[in-house]
Amino acid sequence: MRVLRVDRPGAVVLAECPSAEPRADEVVVFPRAVGLCGTDLELIDGGLDPAYASYPLVLGHEWSGVLSDGTPVVGEGIIPCGGCRSCRRGATNLCETYDEVGFTRPGAAADEVLVPSSLLHPLAPEVDLAAAALTEPMAVVLRGLRRVAPVPGLRALVIGDGTIGLLAAHLLRLWSPVEVCVLGLRPDQADLVTAAGASRFALTPKEAGTDFDVVVEAAGAPAAVETALATARRGGTVLLLGVAGHGRTAALRIDDLVNADLTVLGSFSYTSSAWRETVSLLNSGQVEPGFLITHSFPLSQADRALSMLKDSTGPRGKVLLTLP
Repeated sequence: MRVLRVDRPGAVVLAECPSAEPRADEVVVFPRAVGLCGTDLELIDGGLDPAYASYPLVLGHEWSGVLSDGTPVVGEGIIPCGGCRSCRRGATNLCETYDEVGFTRPGAAADEVLVPSSLLHPLAPEVDLAAAALTEPMAVVLRGLRRVAPVPGLRALVIGDGTIGLLAAHLLRLWSPVEVCVLGLRPDQADLVTAAGASRFALTPKEAGTDFDVVVEAAGAPAAVETALATARRGGTVLLLGVAGHGRTAALRIDDLVNADLTVLGSFSYTSSAWRETVSLLNSGQVEPGFLITHSFPLSQADRALSMLKDSTGPRGKVLLTLP
């Protein structure tokens, strides 16, 4: 079978390898759509925290596929042990034994991927498989928003006009906000921001304004974190979803944080419960992330897809790899 493999940082190849034999608890899934994101670029470049990657690795942690009988499915990538303290309290994202498809296990940028049967979730027939490949980033966002516990009528600012930011704007609609502003850097993203359901699009912090009840930082940059802390209202909440890169720091004015009575939350990945809720939202049609897909390439053109992800011009949402 074909696999998109990173042999070591800086060396990514589309290679042929034998199909793997599933273990007793595993099922063979045939991927149909695989999303690429900035984390994949970090895996290729070697910029991700070494605790979360094992080389050589097969890329592909955002995906949808079918079983041998044609059943459409998505699968949780985090493989929780089920027995540690974190797993027992439902925090499967913090499992003491880190194991994840596309990071420590072969990912879905391949003709086949092995997934524990307990982590597979069937999709409703009407769900588009390309859109379903966004289940993973949606679950990441939903888990963070559940920590915030939004209330109807809030004013929200999303910092970042990439996939996570646009999905945050899309999911925030579930809480009937009075305003969702997206603060980004690329004017070409304006139509995608509108499609996400945001109220408005700003290109500077001044244009975005301040006094937001909830600020979601989804840009993964120190300056974005500093902007998030400065734009929340007194007593507001800042949710940090962006990953800035291993070891990077942001300035924090401690007195401002205390005097503003801010709640600052970090949210890592997703839990099994967030994944189940995301699939339920997809299957019921309450969320429709397909608007985000702007570029699609067959697996054989993975090099073009990665170049698009790194150096595209014009609007860019999700870049997908497709498999027959």
